[in-house]
Amino acid sequence: MKKRNKLGMAIAGVVLMATAGVPAGQAAEIAPLRASVQMADQPEGRTRFLVQYRAGSVESRDAAVLGRGLDAAIVRSGLDRMVVASSRSAERPAARAKFMRRLASPGWNVIRTSRALNAVEVEAFIRELKADPAVQDVEIDELMQRAGGTAAAMVPADPDYAKLQWHFSDPNTGVHAEQAWMRSQGEGVVVAVIDTGISQGNPDLQGNVLPGYDMITDMRVSRRDSEERAPGGWDIGDWAEENYCSGWARKGPHSAIASSWHGTHVAGTIAQETNNGKGLAGLAHKAKVLPMRVLGACDKGYSSDIVDAIIWSVGGEVPGLPLNPNPAEVINMSLGGADPSPCKKAFQTAIDFAIAKGAIVVVAAGNINRDAGKYTMSVCNNVISVGASRFTGGKASYSNFGERVDLAAPGGDKLDGNPKGGIWQTINGGATQVEPENWISVGLLGTSMAAPHVTAAVAMIQSVAETPLTWTQMRDLLKETATPFPVEIPAETPMGAGILNINAALTKLLGERPCNPELESCGLVATPLVNKMAVNGLTGVAGSEVLYRFEAEAGKVLSFMSYGGSGDVSMYVSMGSEPTAVSHEARSVRSGSTAETVRFTAPKAGTYYLKLVGTTPYTGVTLVARQ
Repeated sequence: MKKRNKLGMAIAGVVLMATAGVPAGQAAEIAPLRASVQMADQPEGRTRFLVQYRAGSVESRDAAVLGRGLDAAIVRSGLDRMVVASSRSAERPAARAKFMRRLASPGWNVIRTSRALNAVEVEAFIRELKADPAVQDVEIDELMQRAGGTAAAMVPADPDYAKLQWHFSDPNTGVHAEQAWMRSQGEGVVVAVIDTGISQGNPDLQGNVLPGYDMITDMRVSRRDSEERAPGGWDIGDWAEENYCSGWARKGPHSAIASSWHGTHVAGTIAQETNNGKGLAGLAHKAKVLPMRVLGACDKGYSSDIVDAIIWSVGGEVPGLPLNPNPAEVINMSLGGADPSPCKKAFQTAIDFAIAKGAIVVVAAGNINRDAGKYTMSVCNNVISVGASRFTGGKASYSNFGERVDLAAPGGDKLDGNPKGGIWQTINGGATQVEPENWISVGLLGTSMAAPHVTAAVAMIQSVAETPLTWTQMRDLLKETATPFPVEIPAETPMGAGILNINAALTKLLGERPCNPELESCGLVATPLVNKMAVNGLTGVAGSEVLYRFEAEAGKVLSFMSYGGSGDVSMYVSMGSEPTAVSHEARSVRSGSTAETVRFTAPKAGTYYLKLVGTTPYTGVTLVARQ
């Protein structure tokens, strides 16, 4: 199998920050499940615009001439005059327009006005800008927001994996990571995470982080003391004091906002260090992540900074920045706009540039339960759009939907009533700044959490592909191998081809023949049970079968128990082989109950397999093994 390592000597230059973190072999503190879903909340006025000047125009190369054109547009739109206060509105001073910087995307420039413009003023200003013959196009520089086989399986030793990360291993609603890890772990692939950055010093992630960049050019957003961009890409927090965001980033007053550490959670799903005896696992855990900080205070970030982040991350030139020595093959964007709009031309140009460089762009479908085809980033072409499925395998209540969604991946949902039914990763517990000794396991909900599953799958596939797949080949492979939704998705809210199945995608890519149990001996695929760690919130339909395994010691009493919830289940257990209703060593089939118990008073050392069968539909059931 051809393995590609494109990082070369650059990996040797990564600085690993020494911090006190989660001790080896010890799980991080587990924090409550919380949502990453963001409500649409846009500012009342606009201050930043994207203006594209025609190729060859004087304005495209001379900032002084460009500035005179802006002054003329301000005058023609009447913004050069103060508006006196009235019974309906406050006094508005005269406005000015200033050139800020040129984008990496050809011809595009960032323009800022001296005060926020209301909707009428925005329309007038854009109209007069477009009247300039040198201007090709004008767009608002929007504030974006963060959106939450046949081989033996690999079971990580990370202590929180078995009890929390159902989204990796559940045979019906997970992404089949354990089988996929026997084929690929993402080695040699760089993944750009365009988000809030990554918390520096995360003891369960830091070893897989490359030097990125903080691309934020507005001090209010970055909370740095400069509008210059900064190397590193570290998440220094996206907190905000009470009413800090009012007016310019949000409507009206608001309470204090704690840092989300959103980009760290996203990056963890992609490449959390795995099998290291710490915390949790990541999918493409031998890949490297490149942090691109574009979102900051108030959960917001400007389109212009995101455009430059896309281009820089894949090796493109950005004015004022050095070239990226580790170009990304995959980009994850768990962010988007709050209002319906077509794809910004500046966005599309940047995405097309990334595609031309051979990168693949994965985006979150959005969290407002609406048509994803009307919202950034899914509205853009040449991206893979990911919706969110829940613990049961159905559509998450918040997930955007529609024909534009290519496939789903686990995003979790509070409606499941399962406190562990979110997507779990290790983040910092600090309310504002990173606290070096405070690392916790946190479950978040959102398409923000679904997209990085697909991003990691892309990295794992490209890692072992003889020739890297194009974005259309990748999209088609992921859709063709997706697991059908185990519960019906309403026709009015379609969510793509099914749930991501990384193992099936790798199997098809590598041309492996599926195992036929009628003709040959096939390895069993079973979810591991950890001693005395309950698996909660199990749900199934009548006739459904889920296989579990437990590594037993000799001579100590071994018990398997199911309880709680509603419905009726049956339990069958055998040692060393898959049990069935006909062939098993022990069973428990109480009628009309979820309370089943199988006990071995003198078990042998080895693997015991337990099959939980839905006699009728069941929900909210707990399963535990004790020895």
